[in-house]
Amino acid sequence: MTRVHHGDMQLRSVFLPIASTGRRDLVERLVQLLGGLFLYGVALGLMVRGGIGVSPWDVLALGVAGSSGIGYGTVTVLVAIVVLLLWIPLRQRVGIGTLLNALLVGPSADLALLVIPEPPSIWIGAPMFVAGLILLSFATGLYIAADFGPGPRDGLMTGLVARTGWRVWIVRTLLEGSVLLIGFLLGGPVGVGTVLFAFGVGPLIGWFLPWATRMRAARSRQLARAA
Repeated sequence: MTRVHHGDMQLRSVFLPIASTGRRDLVERLVQLLGGLFLYGVALGLMVRGGIGVSPWDVLALGVAGSSGIGYGTVTVLVAIVVLLLWIPLRQRVGIGTLLNALLVGPSADLALLVIPEPPSIWIGAPMFVAGLILLSFATGLYIAADFGPGPRDGLMTGLVARTGWRVWIVRTLLEGSVLLIGFLLGGPVGVGTVLFAFGVGPLIGWFLPWATRMRAARSRQLARAA
């Protein structure tokens, strides 16, 4: 009995608890999570097809994909798994959203790349990238507001901040600068889109996330009153 209780305590120390106001609220939040992660992958596909550069983590993924012959989506999943392994010494707690983020974004991106054609010119590619950046920010707001745990990269950043005591911007700059450099050395695409992502994603998520959080909270309260 003690061993079972000890094992249960260990699981609780690893996984984030799932809170909800009821079954309907839980189901709706799961749908929101899955929809957000799918749209996130579609957004990555749009930005890759844009051909003007990608985010630092995608520079790394495309660099590894190009030098290894492994597909972009598969590399995205593998990178996410490696990042999750780095959570262990940081003692970060994993949510179901964390695991689904690691496993679903890559395949969604691959699916998008199968469907979205390459643009004939930069005049079409650049708007595709911008559309992808906006969609990614919207999708980020959706899946974070579902409240099932942070994504692998966000959790790595917050874990390092908690352990080192450094400021968020320092840790984020060091992380993204490092993966950008490694990805560039492996042949990943760095361009004006990389700069647009660096300066644009923060303000866009800063707008979409509070909106999505308010909408989700209002819906959860409504469901709680109706229960």
